[in-house]
Amino acid sequence: MNTLIFRTVAPFLTALMLLFSIFVLLRGHNEPGGGFIGGLIAASAFAIYGIAFGVQAVRRALYFHPMSIAGCGLFLSTLSGFVSAPLGLPFMTGVWIYPTLFGVEVPLATVVSFDVGVYLVVLGAFTSIALALEERDDG
Repeated sequence: MNTLIFRTVAPFLTALMLLFSIFVLLRGHNEPGGGFIGGLIAASAFAIYGIAFGVQAVRRALYFHPMSIAGCGLFLSTLSGFVSAPLGLPFMTGVWIYPTLFGVEVPLATVVSFDVGVYLVVLGAFTSIALALEERDDG
């Protein structure tokens, strides 16, 4: 499936899917979506890119090893759960802060950082699996 049309469309499709995965990640707090499905969409984008251009092209595009991305996501998710402990709240309780940036109050929550961590875990793990399968297929 390494046609000229597919190789031409793959970079645009990958960029569109990555953008959509971030949209799904950010809207997941109030509507269906979130870190898991956003990470799956992003991993699918890298799998498509890998089918079109090969595993080495995906590894160059990612810059970090996929399992390192998953590890950072796991650390971020765990850290988000422990933020509530010093405040006397149970583990994984959402904590909100409202800093002011340029005169605008910006609400930040551990719920969002947990979702970003899940996104990174799913992205790293599933991209690693997809790359391993594609390497196996190349050999």
